[in-house]
Amino acid sequence: MGNLWKSARLTLETIKWEHSVFALPFALTGAVLAARGWPRPAVLGWIVLCMVSARSAAMAFNRLVDARLDAANPRTKMRALPAGKLSAGFVAGFVVLSAALFVLGAAMLNRLTLELALPTLAVLLAYSTMKRVTRWSHLVLGLALGIAPSAAWIAVRGALDWRITVLTAAVLLWVGGFDVLYACQDFEFDRAAGLKSVPQAYGLTRAFWLARAMHVGMVGLLVWLVRLFALGGLAWAGVAVVAALLIYEHSIVSPRDLRRMNAAFFTLNGVISVVFFGFFAADVLHK
Repeated sequence: MGNLWKSARLTLETIKWEHSVFALPFALTGAVLAARGWPRPAVLGWIVLCMVSARSAAMAFNRLVDARLDAANPRTKMRALPAGKLSAGFVAGFVVLSAALFVLGAAMLNRLTLELALPTLAVLLAYSTMKRVTRWSHLVLGLALGIAPSAAWIAVRGALDWRITVLTAAVLLWVGGFDVLYACQDFEFDRAAGLKSVPQAYGLTRAFWLARAMHVGMVGLLVWLVRLFALGGLAWAGVAVVAALLIYEHSIVSPRDLRRMNAAFFTLNGVISVVFFGFFAADVLHK
């Protein structure tokens, strides 16, 4: 039992489950917009379970698929799988368990969420192979997280409203942009290993400009979202704060200085998602 618990703890550490904060607030925003307030507690609970389990399945699968690459990359060679601290069999079992919990949660919500559960998992797991296929794998990751608000809307309403897909597109560009920045750290390794990415294809300077363009696009889509749902001053303030945080994120890293990339990637993006939800939820609940 002790070894099982140790392996489970190591798996949670290696997939950084606490970074569910990136997508969960956007899912909750979709749920609040759909309900025009707080959804029923049971629905909210199943949404959270689906979000955490789906991300856990995807991240563990990513670690499994990339284990050999991680072992060869100086930046990632000390991760649990390449370092031999976890077995591939245990991580594969974790993927299956997480995926099963996701399907269970989807089944408890409504018929459409259940019907979409396996296609959603396919998108989430497919990201792990995309760097071998296309330089635009960053946008596939963006789609994997961007599904969250639309999925949460369906969980509450049992049907999709096209307006919430604007938030999906915004999250897609946000995640795609910061993943382009993050991939700059592996520029030399990706080129040597024959992996595809925007930095590898276009160089660091152009990659930074593309990431900036994606984040400008995200802010534009958030403005459209506020208008579509006729939200008020708090939501507008949320968009302004998100824009300011993105500007700061881009100010602390550059093609010539990637030393603060982890702060930009992990800390600031977590703050952006939580702040966004706080302002938008407050606006909806205030009415």
